[in-house]
Formats: sequence, C-alpha cells, structure tokens
Amino acid sequence: MRFALAAGRRNVLASVVSHPGMRTNPEHTGRQITAFFLLTFAITWGLQLPGVMAQRGLVPVDPSVLMPFAVLGIFGPLVAATVLTARQGGRPLVAELYGRFRLWRTPLGVYLVVLFLPGLLLTGVLWLLRQAGREGPIAYVPGGGRIVLGLVISVAEEVGWRGYALPRLTKRFGSFAASGLIGVVWTLWHIPMFLGAGVPLNLLVVMVLLMTGGSLLMTWAFNRSGGSLVVAVAGHLGAHLNNSNLALPGDVTPLVVHAVVYAALGLFVMRSALPRPRSGTPRRNPPADERLLSANGARHFGVDAPPLAGEVVAR
Repeated sequence: MRFALAAGRRNVLASVVSHPGMRTNPEHTGRQITAFFLLTFAITWGLQLPGVMAQRGLVPVDPSVLMPFAVLGIFGPLVAATVLTARQGGRPLVAELYGRFRLWRTPLGVYLVVLFLPGLLLTGVLWLLRQAGREGPIAYVPGGGRIVLGLVISVAEEVGWRGYALPRLTKRFGSFAASGLIGVVWTLWHIPMFLGAGVPLNLLVVMVLLMTGGSLLMTWAFNRSGGSLVVAVAGHLGAHLNNSNLALPGDVTPLVVHAVVYAALGLFVMRSALPRPRSGTPRRNPPADERLLSANGARHFGVDAPPLAGEVVAR
C-alpha cells in the first residue's frame, strides 16, 4: 500500500503500531466523532452566541465587550480535536496529529487547484454574467489583513474538520459520505457567525451546497497528500482569497455561483468515490477508500484515506 507522498518524505503517521488510546472499532469511532462534534459546537456556540444575542438586544451587554470571546470561538474545532486526541492517546498521539503539518511535499498542482481554481472559476462566471447585464464586482479579493485572518481561521478549523473528523468518518462511512456529513455539520457550526454578519438564514441551503462542495474538494486534496494539514489549510484559505461572502447580505449571486463552482469541482474530483448501486455480484475492485486492509493485526486505511493518528501504515 502506498500514499501519494513524495519520495523521501518522513511519514510521521507511520511511527506507531497501535496506541492504547486509539481503538478502531466502529462503535468507539462513532463515540469519538459524536464527542468531537458536541465539544466543537459547545466551545464555538458558547463563545459566539452571547455576542449575537447582545447584537439583537436580547442581553443587556455591549456587543463589543463580547467580541473577543466570539473571535476565540473559531478555535473550537482545534481545541476539541486536541483535547480528545490527548485523552485518547496522550502526547504521542497529539504530536502525530500536529505532525501532519510537516507533510507539505505534495504535487504543486494540488496546491494550485485548492488555492486558486475555485476563485478563478467564480470570477470567470461573474464576468460572463456581467456580459449578460449583471452589475457588480467580478472578484472579491481581500486585503492583507483579511488574508492573515483567513490563514488563522483555516488552521483553527482544519486541525479539527480534516485532521480529526475526516479520517474517522472515512473509516466508518467512506470518503464521499464522510465529506458530505462534514459539509452539513460544518455549515451548521457557522450559524452564529452567519447571524453575527447579518447573513439571512434562508441562505442556509446555499451555504450547505458551498461547504459540502468545499468539503469534497478538500477531502480529495487531503487524501492525495497523504493527510497533510498544510494542504487542508491551503484549501480552506483558497475560499478566502476570492470570498463571495464579502458581497453579503446585499448581493447573493456571487455566493450562489461560488456554491455551484465548489459543488461541481468537488463532485468531479471525488467522482471515483461516488456511491454505486448495489448488485448481486460483488465488485472485484472496490474504491480504495472503502477497503480496510490488515497488517500485523492492525487495521488501517487504503490508498485513498490517511490513517488515524496512532495507526500503522504498511509500505
């Protein structure tokens, strides 16, 4: 078995055969995922909802006083992933989780796709709509401060969504379903931020399409890189480099276009992982992300999905 890693890369995910804290049966994995989602929401919503309520006059507090807490809420996925990983395997497992930031040697094309292609397609479609009579910008490029903020947000989120949740969900449901589930949960997690920014919740369906498509695209990049959090962060940052949310709440067209672009890209790159109709004849070569291989008694992923931290990788 192999991962798409450059020759000579040090594979920090392959250093431990089996941590006592890392059980891999489906029931235990399900409890880990449930705990991660609950803790992530508790941290983020607990820090952000008071500020939203203050904005609406529901609590007698100056919203600006609560703003620092709302900003800290973006670290919910990172904190939840770190706490639960430490609880499951201690410092060695936490070191492996963050060791994925050392897996940066990935084909340049993967970085170019996740960083720039969605934004270029968004601008291209908006330019065509301008030719048809639409008014408004065709690009929403942020300034330097927003890019730095986007990078911080990307790190804060991706340690949790891709670093912790995706491998566990993939192990249980396959990469396509795992990506879809993360996309939906990811959208719901953002609700306090949408409310704080004045984004109407009737756009929630569009946001689900946007984030589920983005989740599919980032799963493809994450798996192609062998589980690199650098690539995951790059994919997240790409959405901030031409950010259709900057047009809200006044103009929803860029958001709709962006959502369709991400959904189309995500479905295209993950087409090999699409669920297939069941038949009476077993498939001879099922997608690799649906296979669980065994080596020395330790179960781990096939080529399309990185292992959980603490699981052995056969070379």
